[in-house]
Amino acid sequence: MASKNNSTFSVLGSDLSIKGDIKASADLHIDGDVDGDISCTSLVQGESSTVTGAVEAETARLAGTVEGSITARELVILKTAKITGDVFYDALTIEQGAQVEGRFAHRDPKRNAKQSAPEAEAKPELQLAN
Repeated sequence: MASKNNSTFSVLGSDLSIKGDIKASADLHIDGDVDGDISCTSLVQGESSTVTGAVEAETARLAGTVEGSITARELVILKTAKITGDVFYDALTIEQGAQVEGRFAHRDPKRNAKQSAPEAEAKPELQLAN
């Protein structure tokens, strides 16, 4: 039986345009366009990609356009990203030049039932990258 932490990933190429929600237990790399919500463990979005819908992931590295809310434990917004929507995060890195129109909110660690350790009570982490 394969473990849930295996290293499988799925790639949606730049020639793909998908209408509908995507749920993946694997890591996901998107270069194409998605019109729907995305839920996955780890998301990497290419510069040419457009996502219209909510994004929910443990880790997300965004370089394209997102029109919708984003919820991630670890979020990296690259300088080529254009985000329109609210952003909920535990740890956040934004490169200089990224465009974000929306509110930022640190997620409440008390909502995460598994994170009852003292490190879950740490202050929000914000890093600015050049």
